[in-house]
Amino acid sequence: MLWPMFAIALGFLGVAVLAVLAVRVHVEVRRLSGQVAQASRRISEASGDLERASVDLARAGHAVRP
Repeated sequence: MLWPMFAIALGFLGVAVLAVLAVRVHVEVRRLSGQVAQASRRISEASGDLERASVDLARAGHAVRP
C-alpha cells in the first residue's frame, strides 16, 4: 500500500510543479506582449516622423527645382 500512495504523491507534486511553471510562463508572456506593444507604438511614431520629414524634404526639393 505504500508504493501506490508514494506514486500518487509524486504525481501530485509533478502536477503542482507544472502548474507553477505554467503560471511563470503566463507572467513572462504577458510581460513580453507589453514590450511588443510598446515597441510597436514606438515604430509607428517613428514611421509618422519619417513620413512628415519626407514630406517636408519633398516640399523643399520642389521649391529649389527650376
